[in-house]
Amino acid sequence: MSDFGYDPDCNGLFDTHAHLSYLDGRGIDAQACVSALFESGFAGIIDIGTAADDLAERIKAFSRFDKVRFAAGVWPHKEIIGQSDGQIASLERHIDAAPLGIVVAIGECGFDRRENPDAPRSERLFLEAQLDLARWRHLPVLIHSREAAMETIDTLAAHPDVCGVIHCFSYTANEARVFLDMGYYISFAGNLTFKNAGSLREALQIVPLDRLLLETDSPYLAPAPYRGKTAHPGMVIQTYRCAADLLGMNIEDLKDTVRRNAEQLLAPVKG
Repeated sequence: MSDFGYDPDCNGLFDTHAHLSYLDGRGIDAQACVSALFESGFAGIIDIGTAADDLAERIKAFSRFDKVRFAAGVWPHKEIIGQSDGQIASLERHIDAAPLGIVVAIGECGFDRRENPDAPRSERLFLEAQLDLARWRHLPVLIHSREAAMETIDTLAAHPDVCGVIHCFSYTANEARVFLDMGYYISFAGNLTFKNAGSLREALQIVPLDRLLLETDSPYLAPAPYRGKTAHPGMVIQTYRCAADLLGMNIEDLKDTVRRNAEQLLAPVKG
């Protein structure tokens, strides 16, 4: 475990949003990393999809770990958002081929103004297709929203039969209240620990405990003091510590809270 800088406080942690298949390409042995985490008492990881056809390979790599579950979705890459029908059909085929119950959410999917600065209509249609898929499948949706708060709010409000997570929340307490009013959970990543994250810290403190999730978004957004390095799920302990301090909570109570919330929304993990 020392090769990854794990902390003994990993016991009981749940990382609700990680891209495990990206770790190997960034210098971390994903299999060894995940094995060590679960040996240290990690409570669960949700491995997240970003492409229509990435599910089978992720399941092959990580389904041997009983406490890993999977989300399947398509991130709004500018090259594919205009290919909604084919992408969604491919995504459905891969979900159908997966072992029953292993896919616990649709996502991540959403809006990204850095990737698509011109806000093409095809991006909204692409998200709406995945919201429809989540509704048909009776699954929660994992929403990526960067620099697109109002578009995200308007689109989700038009699909009231779907709910899920605003992952890696990056807005203010005002937007958090709107998402909460729509029934969404709010998930905070490593950027909660950054020195310039005052608005995120304010937002955290208005989120009801039964709607709070914590994540790494690994390999991205490594929390302080690892900022700038490749993030792995074990680093989520720093985000838990930061959140516990801001909320005035015992960290063990916070671990229990996030685990219960994750299991409530994303189906209980085995083991």
